[in-house]
Amino acid sequence: MTIVKHELRQGRTSFFIWTAAIGFLLAVCIFLFPEMKGEMEGMNDMFSSMGSFSAAFGMDKLNFGTLVGFYSVECGNVLGLGGAFFAALCAVNILSKEERDKTAEFLLAHPVSRTRIITEKLIAVLVQIGAMNLLLYALSIGSMAAIGEDIPWKELNLIHLAYGILQTELAAICFGVSAFMRKGSIGAGLGLAAVMYFLNLIANITETAEFLKYITPFGYCDGAKLITDGSLDKTMIAVGTAMGIAGVTAAYLKYSRKDIH
Repeated sequence: MTIVKHELRQGRTSFFIWTAAIGFLLAVCIFLFPEMKGEMEGMNDMFSSMGSFSAAFGMDKLNFGTLVGFYSVECGNVLGLGGAFFAALCAVNILSKEERDKTAEFLLAHPVSRTRIITEKLIAVLVQIGAMNLLLYALSIGSMAAIGEDIPWKELNLIHLAYGILQTELAAICFGVSAFMRKGSIGAGLGLAAVMYFLNLIANITETAEFLKYITPFGYCDGAKLITDGSLDKTMIAVGTAMGIAGVTAAYLKYSRKDIH
């Protein structure tokens, strides 16, 4: 697991910065809830009557006067965008950076197969995503306990599970993209995450574009739907899993045969 350890050491600064930034914003949102609780109860009608804007963010279906309603929208956006960007950044350069940094010859000169290189780099990505999610989950629980609110365990678990799956799917797709690139591109990873996010907003706004929810992983992270249904959409999860597997498979097939300079 030498390559795993090496990748974790290389990515630790980025990991701590992104985890700290997302965690700070989550904590701020949660600690603001008691101050906004009374006001939010009176703003539900206003939010629910804002038409397409309300539908885009699920604000027409949630009670902002409750912690779970407030958390699913405010903290959900932080978890969704922040986590998606981090996952994409972790994966989109991890295979191509060897050529970019001119370290490919050194790595491939060792008695290690390309399959093992791919596998260990993939493990490193998944470890970072998993560690970040565990830390953010613990921070959310601690912050809710600190403000004296009852912790909505079922809803909280569903929200964090959904966003964890989202990040894993995006990372898998970006991992596949990385195998086809020679110098890496942060923009490609961030762009893909942003496109997926806006596709979900479009799907929420108009029923004719609802099929987009089966393309973007943000589709199964809709807080309003998670809270209302009390479970993840299995069809969307299956489609997302297939897309993730396709990304990883593409990475193995391409990188194993790639002419690396």
